[in-house]
Amino acid sequence: MAAEEYKRIVWLASYPKSGNTWFRAFLANLLNKTNSPADINELAGGPIASSRQLFDEATGLSSSDMTPDEIDNLRPHVYEYIACNSAETVFHKIHDAYTQTPDGIPLVPKNATLGALYFVRNPLDVAVSFAHHSNLSFEAITAAMNNNDYAFCSKSSRLHMQLRQKLLTWSNHYLSWTRQTDFPVMVMKFEDMKLNPFDSFSAAIKFCGLNYNDIEVNEAIRKSSFSELQKQEKEKGFREKSPDSQVFFRKGKIGSWKEELPQTLVDIIRSDHREVMLQLGYH
Repeated sequence: MAAEEYKRIVWLASYPKSGNTWFRAFLANLLNKTNSPADINELAGGPIASSRQLFDEATGLSSSDMTPDEIDNLRPHVYEYIACNSAETVFHKIHDAYTQTPDGIPLVPKNATLGALYFVRNPLDVAVSFAHHSNLSFEAITAAMNNNDYAFCSKSSRLHMQLRQKLLTWSNHYLSWTRQTDFPVMVMKFEDMKLNPFDSFSAAIKFCGLNYNDIEVNEAIRKSSFSELQKQEKEKGFREKSPDSQVFFRKGKIGSWKEELPQTLVDIIRSDHREVMLQLGYH
């Protein structure tokens, strides 16, 4: 089988708290076509790309016996395995930046990838949402967003459910995905998703090669409204919620930083990420 025939994966890539989960809820409602809104605990795309269970099942190895670098060297082959064994397009959420493994090959393999949707949000709003999600101070999150060594699940003091994920800085995370040339990337701004959901989501499914009519798209948008997601989380919880946060679907609004983020931190974020913010039209 030729390598290009393995291109089955569409990555749903983002820095945390940028609209990725909301899109997965929309996708689940679009694909499932059930009368009731899709269960938020059964969203489209299966496990996150950094799932330890996914890695262990695909490799037949126990990741708990391996170092993070050893795991990273095998992760591209896990995604190749998934693509080779999938009969149709597979959607996978991923928070990793687009980086290379210690062996010097891309963590996200070209021959398994159809493309990527990259979700991005004003970093001022990301800082607020991320701080609440992580139960950390705004100051700590602001520092993390400008730390090129920042990674999820990197502490060796306990075994995490997910593998190590290198996030880099907020700016470098965005640039790592959008400047690579191995496969096409469509940028999805959270603000566009909120202000003009039909056009935004319609363009995304076209990019993914999905064929649905306007009525089906609008119905999926309705079923994945933020109020619906909040309602479901209140009723049955959300298994992707951090144990450190009170709720996952907190506000989902544009400009909440104006009410919560101290001006000193606003100035720091604007200074740290000026180039990319200007590129994206964020102020």
